[in-house]
Amino acid sequence: MQIRKYIKPALPHIIAIVIFLLITIVYFYPVLEGKVLKTNDGTVASNAAKEINNFRAETGKEALWTNSMFSGMPAYLISTQYPGNLIKYADKILRILKMPLSVLFLSLIGFYILLLLFRFNPWLAIAGAIACAFSSYFFIILGAGHNTKAFALAYMAPMIGSIFFAYRYNAIKGALLTMLFLTFEIMANHPQITYYSFLCLLVFGITEFAFAVRNKTINSFLKTSFLLVVPFIIAFGINFASLYTTYEYSKFSIRGKSELTSNTSNRTSGLDKDYATQWSYGVDETLTLIIPNFKGGSTVGALSQNSATYKALKSNNIQGPEKIIQSLPLYWGTQPGTSPVYAGSIVVFLFIMGLFLIKGQVKWWLAAATVLGIMLAWGKNFMPLTNFFLDYFPGYNKFRAVSMTLVIAEFTIPLLGLIGLKEIFDGNIDKNKIIKALKWAVGITGGLCLLFILLPGLAGRFTSSYDSQYPEWMASALRDDRKTMLRADAFRSLIFILLGAGVIFAFLFDRLKKNNAILFLAVLFILDMWPVDKRYLNADNFEQKTAIAKSGAPSEADKIIMNDKSYYRVLNISVSPFQDASTSAFHNSIGGYHGAKIRRYQELIDTSITKEIDDFYAILQKAQSMEDLKGALKKGNALNMLNTKYIIISPDAQPVVNSDALGNAWFVETPVFVENADQEIMEINKFNPSSEAIIDKQFKSMVANTSYPLNVSDTISLNSYKPNELIYKYTSSGERLVVFSDIYYPAGWKAYIDKTESAYFRADYVLRAMIVPEGTHEIKFTFNPESYTIGNKVSLTSSILFILLFIGYAGVSLRGKKRPE
Repeated sequence: MQIRKYIKPALPHIIAIVIFLLITIVYFYPVLEGKVLKTNDGTVASNAAKEINNFRAETGKEALWTNSMFSGMPAYLISTQYPGNLIKYADKILRILKMPLSVLFLSLIGFYILLLLFRFNPWLAIAGAIACAFSSYFFIILGAGHNTKAFALAYMAPMIGSIFFAYRYNAIKGALLTMLFLTFEIMANHPQITYYSFLCLLVFGITEFAFAVRNKTINSFLKTSFLLVVPFIIAFGINFASLYTTYEYSKFSIRGKSELTSNTSNRTSGLDKDYATQWSYGVDETLTLIIPNFKGGSTVGALSQNSATYKALKSNNIQGPEKIIQSLPLYWGTQPGTSPVYAGSIVVFLFIMGLFLIKGQVKWWLAAATVLGIMLAWGKNFMPLTNFFLDYFPGYNKFRAVSMTLVIAEFTIPLLGLIGLKEIFDGNIDKNKIIKALKWAVGITGGLCLLFILLPGLAGRFTSSYDSQYPEWMASALRDDRKTMLRADAFRSLIFILLGAGVIFAFLFDRLKKNNAILFLAVLFILDMWPVDKRYLNADNFEQKTAIAKSGAPSEADKIIMNDKSYYRVLNISVSPFQDASTSAFHNSIGGYHGAKIRRYQELIDTSITKEIDDFYAILQKAQSMEDLKGALKKGNALNMLNTKYIIISPDAQPVVNSDALGNAWFVETPVFVENADQEIMEINKFNPSSEAIIDKQFKSMVANTSYPLNVSDTISLNSYKPNELIYKYTSSGERLVVFSDIYYPAGWKAYIDKTESAYFRADYVLRAMIVPEGTHEIKFTFNPESYTIGNKVSLTSSILFILLFIGYAGVSLRGKKRPE
């Protein structure tokens, strides 16, 4: 009897877990066949973290720095573990399923918890979780390998739900749940998604405050608000090590302010405006929320043999049309490349219905947040709002791809629609009012779909910038196919809207019982969204582990270079150097791929490295043999001072050996002082890095002489290499100015001469330099940032406090249950 007493109330939740697990397994069934999801960004992340992970495996310690990308950068945003965070073990338990199973399962569970916190019936919460979690964006980012983003989105829903619960129902329980889910949210390590979650919460807080003033409940609002400060402090404290190191690095990264004064109209205190808004959703493109192929679908997509393009290829006697139609530029929006965000036609229909049905602050919160998320996603297509946020809203300009703000709308649209559905099923709204709202919702959403079925030309010209690469007959056929895709998806969405409305009408007129209506809607949600999601993430995205391992094996060029055990850098022009991290898996690369490079290094890429690569490539095109490439980088100042010893021109070819690379460290005679960053970077293309050092005047007090003459007996060499420790030995007959080919980063790197800490400074825009005394000495650079040490202490203290609070609450709750009534 006692067991039944506890199992019965838990049964719906157990059933929910089983349903979510089954849905997850069925969707990602290739995992059962031993396959793994192959993603571009997943491969990039693995390659970027290779040196860091190898060091951890060999020593049991964190390197915190890697030289395998961009000539060196902190490892905080690549792969760093924080021992002070004890709650990470709970997060690991939640992620026990293999990727990508764990993300979809946690997304379903997260939305389910959100709806329970809004006091939903468990059965409606199950259906609602499916509607929320199957938004196409969640599958698109999984297919791209944006795992941290996916986990942050999974925790976003219960975190916001916990705060809502604290204000509405139980402040203490809500605060504890907030502490739990906010900790997980920050731990997911995708600050951009967390930031957008807070934007949504800011709108919630404003509406709550406004209604509290109106309803004269301001005291209750303030009490809950002050109480919620505690879980926020603890959650941030638990993650303080990662937050502190990331914050410290952000000031030096492209997310920080540039010292250059050119192009100031495009600059912010964070990212440049054109970079931040490069991915901006088109205003009319917003209709993909209800019609997935409104803008043609993905950047690269497939057509059928019934398509106009296939028929055009056949009629023009083009060989292999079956293969050609598998990879065509179908997207015709304004973004550089994308896949459409589809919230679900039934979901959008329910949202519009909810706007008519729901009253009070919840409606205004979710409606306002939806509008804000959509308008911010327009980015450069709506610059008045975008400029305001980039220039004046704290932290907003640290993030790129403003189209990502649509995650706010993907949260608020289904939530408002489901709240309206809940009110209908709970019998809280007059039947006539519901019918009126249904008619309006069907008229607006269904009418919109019908409009584009009948008049697809209203959407635009169906042209893409990629069309210019094709003859006019094929470009014309592509336009016809895009139009056909729009009409087909508009018709599809209309059908689902009518079916969804039909279920609600049937319930209202007693043709369906409540639970049956919920079941029908759950099925419709799956039938609507599952096939669309499969367009972007399906069995074709999975491969056997052996095949993936084979594709990641070193090339012949890699093998040749790897025979050289010294410390050097590699430029790989057989790939896009700054959009590919494959080189980092085997070498210390000049390039790589990361959204938060060191800003000065990016500026060096823009002003010098790219030009030098282009110059080398021009010589390569004319070269008849390797001999012709000797001296090709004689004037490659940036590449030579970065010790670029090898250039890969083809994976299967002998790499080019750069005889002009300056090595790990070298003595220079002449310090050249400049006034500011503008002059400093301009000199890189003009000076002689083997004999001169470009030094900003701010370091002039550290350089006493105007010249440091050299002696043929002076030598310096690197004796020991670790990613976080470099040991040099030198001999000189006098005081010398030495330049090192490693990146200057003062927030953690310290220099020692014979175990005595010594000053060093920046030279040549991005490198380290120092004045060394005469004689034979050892120079050691070590990377041990205080932010990591202090951060872990704070994280450990906060973790212990977190555990004590939960144990204390559990103890008080159990004691209360044992008391007699």
